[in-house]
Amino acid sequence: MRFIQVAQRAEDLKRAAAFYSALLGVEPRALFDPPGLLFFEIDGVRLLLEKGAPSSLIYFEVADLHGTVASLRNRGVRIIADARMIYAHEDDTLGPPDSEEWMAFIEDSEANTVGLVSRIRTAGH
Repeated sequence: MRFIQVAQRAEDLKRAAAFYSALLGVEPRALFDPPGLLFFEIDGVRLLLEKGAPSSLIYFEVADLHGTVASLRNRGVRIIADARMIYAHEDDTLGPPDSEEWMAFIEDSEANTVGLVSRIRTAGH
């Protein structure tokens, strides 16, 4: 079994397309309106923005969390929670060993919360 798709609510597909294109750095793969479906592809997984979908909490890994949050703030994106360390990984149970997991939360164009994650190697590794 392989993870293939996640859906997120979007009332305005044009607005959502602009927001997620800027956030992800890719253009949409497909738009079907009607019935109200907008697709992006990220590393083989489809992100479906759909008028009828419930709101979900999705997380995207970014290389530079602090820089990404600063850039989004400058673009007027609402920052729900600034970057902070969530967890230090001592082993590989949920992330690379000897790393810290940092997260920030933003609000997308459709009032959904989106998590941004960076995994940072601890000093000396």
